[in-house]
Amino acid sequence: MSAQTAHFPDQVPIDAYGNHGFRFGGMSHQGSMLALPSGMYGWASREIAELSLDDFLQVFDEQDRIGFVILGTGKTQVWPQPTLRQLFDERRIGLEVMDTGAAVRTYNVLLAEKRPVAAALVSVDDPR
Repeated sequence: MSAQTAHFPDQVPIDAYGNHGFRFGGMSHQGSMLALPSGMYGWASREIAELSLDDFLQVFDEQDRIGFVILGTGKTQVWPQPTLRQLFDERRIGLEVMDTGAAVRTYNVLLAEKRPVAAALVSVDDPR
């Protein structure tokens, strides 16, 4: 799936991560991704410190179905700019920041519990 056109029409658990991407729903995706109530999407993320409103428009389009977003920041936990957290606070959506491995595990547990979760996941092998 390419980052701009990728869409798997269901929100499903993530089976594996690494090797420049993710496996879910019997498919694989190279690069970063969004896991939203409407499905799984390729995500053209940037450096965590440079994330802005534009990077989360698709998330905010579904904000009525999302209680919080797990932001997986790659191999290590990297804090985004405070302005990003403010964007989420203004929309009353929680934002939890962790490394991608922890984000995938947390997302899977919360999805299994049928919680209103979404995830924005940077590939751990992203060549940035």
